[in-house]
Amino acid sequence: MNSDLQHLIELQELELTAERVRRRVADMPQALAALDERLAARRTDVAAVKERIAANTAARREIEKDLAAVQARLSKYKDQLMEVKTNKEYQAMQTEIAVAEQHVRGHEDRLLERMEETEALTAARQAADAALKAEEGEVAREQAGLEAERVALDEELRRTGGEHGAVSGKLSAHALSLFQHVARHRKGVALSEARDGHCTQCHVRLRPQVFNDVRRNDALLQCESCSRILYFVPAAASTAAPHSS
Repeated sequence: MNSDLQHLIELQELELTAERVRRRVADMPQALAALDERLAARRTDVAAVKERIAANTAARREIEKDLAAVQARLSKYKDQLMEVKTNKEYQAMQTEIAVAEQHVRGHEDRLLERMEETEALTAARQAADAALKAEEGEVAREQAGLEAERVALDEELRRTGGEHGAVSGKLSAHALSLFQHVARHRKGVALSEARDGHCTQCHVRLRPQVFNDVRRNDALLQCESCSRILYFVPAAASTAAPHSS
């Protein structure tokens, strides 16, 4: 294989690898933000339960306050019952006592409902706290994984950068200039494998003579459609073909 062509294949693979790494690094802030959103959602759940517990507690206090007032009034009525002089006054006081007792039962029923609600809210709070704790652990593990991946990606970029410089230094000025020119106009993909008579990047059929010339891999030939530098991979070749993604 032509030396320049071989090195261009290596250079293209390095640039594609570096681009994939850079895209992954660029995606990491979004991944970290998604983790923060998961935690925020769990904390919102806990806060919502706390608000319901606070509202329940306030409602219970109001009911207890009202119940105490009615019970005091009932006690007063019962004391007054002993002092009435006439049957009419007695019946009127009995009516007041009945009404007060009905109010007491009503307040007690409401208080019981709030107490039952308190039990359910306590269970909900425990569940929300447990879910938050579990989420915090999972998020911490995923954050650590992302940080480890970022370190590895940074190292990969340093490695590919060093190799890129080494490979570039082996190219002729013409080959490097051609590569850079095509890459600028083809979204970073300057090479294309010729396979089954086609350019695998633009999928246009090559003229038979051009395809036969490309198969020899002894010159820098370009696709007449997309201008990418063409190369051919024999069926038994072990050299990996560069690819875009």
